[in-house]
Amino acid sequence: MNSDPKTVSGLKMELPQKITLLGWILLLIGLAVYAAAYFASPREAIFNNLISFLFITSIAAGSVFLIALEYITGAVWSVPVRRVNEFLAALMPFAALVAIPILLNVQNLFEWTRPQAFVADGLLKAKQPYLNLNFFIIRFASVFVIWNLFYWLFTRNSLKQDNTCDPRYTTANIRLAAAFMPVFAVTLTVTAVDWAMSLEPRWYSTIFGVYYFAGTVLAALSAATYIIVRLHEHGYMPQLRRDHFYSLGALIFAFVNFWAYIAFSQFLLIWYANLPEETVWFMKRWQNGMEYVSVLLIIVHFAVPYFALLSQDSKMNPKRLKFMAIWIMFAHFLDIYWLVMPTYSPGITFGWIEAGFPVLLVGLIIVVLSFKMKRHNLLPVGDPKLGRGLDFRL
Repeated sequence: MNSDPKTVSGLKMELPQKITLLGWILLLIGLAVYAAAYFASPREAIFNNLISFLFITSIAAGSVFLIALEYITGAVWSVPVRRVNEFLAALMPFAALVAIPILLNVQNLFEWTRPQAFVADGLLKAKQPYLNLNFFIIRFASVFVIWNLFYWLFTRNSLKQDNTCDPRYTTANIRLAAAFMPVFAVTLTVTAVDWAMSLEPRWYSTIFGVYYFAGTVLAALSAATYIIVRLHEHGYMPQLRRDHFYSLGALIFAFVNFWAYIAFSQFLLIWYANLPEETVWFMKRWQNGMEYVSVLLIIVHFAVPYFALLSQDSKMNPKRLKFMAIWIMFAHFLDIYWLVMPTYSPGITFGWIEAGFPVLLVGLIIVVLSFKMKRHNLLPVGDPKLGRGLDFRL
């Protein structure tokens, strides 16, 4: 195989017009559902809005993490597919926009935003210096400014390298990645605590941030894998071989196990301690029909992906990877539903609002991907490791 970066296939290649059109149609339908939901049932809409926000944030922030992970580890195999992560990271500003309707209706979502919640509750009173609306908005703005800054710096250097082939851009991104990792650990934990755990402010878990991190990386990795396989099948990235797919499959398999380990650890520690202020959170998810969602989550998020990707051949099979990538993204969406919706209603809630909001997210991802592919190379042709990445063998 010719691995000269200047001669590889994969420069600016647009998505088919019908795919771009489909993205716009889904986006417009999603926006219509979005508006209708806030008109018909504002409180239900805001909880679904929160699920959508946490999901799209997972894809965007997880993609920036995967970019940083490649640089800081010096990985070679992922260089030919890194640009897909860079394109998905472009969802970051849109994730912030998805949060705006929530901020405008925040009192319908968080109990701690209502002044009367602190009057007769000493536990909430002690948390008031952190759980107050002004500080909440400051944290939200700070987190997204930081994430967008790192996203912009990573992708700016990568795109500039396409024209110059200067290895100094790789060195700069390695240094950025080293700074990003601890910042990401803190900011993603803050996001998980603020937007998910504080829905029930009397409950807490010391590993909740790690739980959300595991799902975040898994969702971002699955989104990238699905797009990479689809592009490869349609001739956009013909240089990829089974070794690249195996690496993607192995990484997904690793994070499936990591998510299950963290989820079980959180449950086991709370079950063993048997403290009322901790067990009440799980009890909500084991009654009024939510117990079926809890069991389904174990099967969908762990058991099926585990056995589907257990063998070496399955990790190299593009069709299996494509199917499991969609499956895991659904599982992550179900996971966020399981985290959020018991606060809205004690039982299972599913209707046109719950079905309609994901349509907006799918349309948004397709439109952003189409926009980026029109303007930038699909392969990082100036990266000094691209040749080795294309020739990668296990």
